[in-house]
Amino acid sequence: MASGPQSKPGATSSSSGPDFVADFTKLFADMKLPSLPDMDALVAANRKNMEAFTAANRVALEGAQAVARRHIEIIQQNIAELTEAMRSLATTDAPQEKAARQAALLKQAYERAVANMKELSDLIRQSNTEALQLINKRFAEAMDEVKALTQKAT
Repeated sequence: MASGPQSKPGATSSSSGPDFVADFTKLFADMKLPSLPDMDALVAANRKNMEAFTAANRVALEGAQAVARRHIEIIQQNIAELTEAMRSLATTDAPQEKAARQAALLKQAYERAVANMKELSDLIRQSNTEALQLINKRFAEAMDEVKALTQKAT
C-alpha cells in the first residue's frame, strides 16, 4: 500500500520548522553565485530605465491628450455642420432637390468622417511610435551597459 512521501530521519513534518530554515540556509551557502555587478552601475542603469519609461509615458499621455482635443474639435465641427445642414434642408424646395442635397450632404459627411478617422489614427500612431522609439533606445543602451559590465567582470 502506497503511503505519503518518505521523510528523512530528524526532519520535521512541517516545511516551516527549524530544519527547513537550516536546509534553505545551507542550500544558499553551498551555491557559488557570481560576483554582484557594480552596485552604482546597477542603480544608474535602473534610474535610466525609469527615466526612459517616464519619458515614454509622457509622450503617450501627450499624444492621448492631442487626440482627445482633436476629437472634441471634430465633434464641435460636426455639430455646427449638422445644424447648417438641417437649416438648408428645411427650405421648401422640390422633393427631388431635397433628395439630391441630402445625398450630397451624406457623401460629404462620409468623406469627412473617413478623413477625421485617418487624422486621429495618424496622431495615435505618431505618439506610439515616439514612445516606442524612446523605449527601444533605452533597451539598446541597457544591452550595451550589460555587455560592458560582463567584459569588465572578466
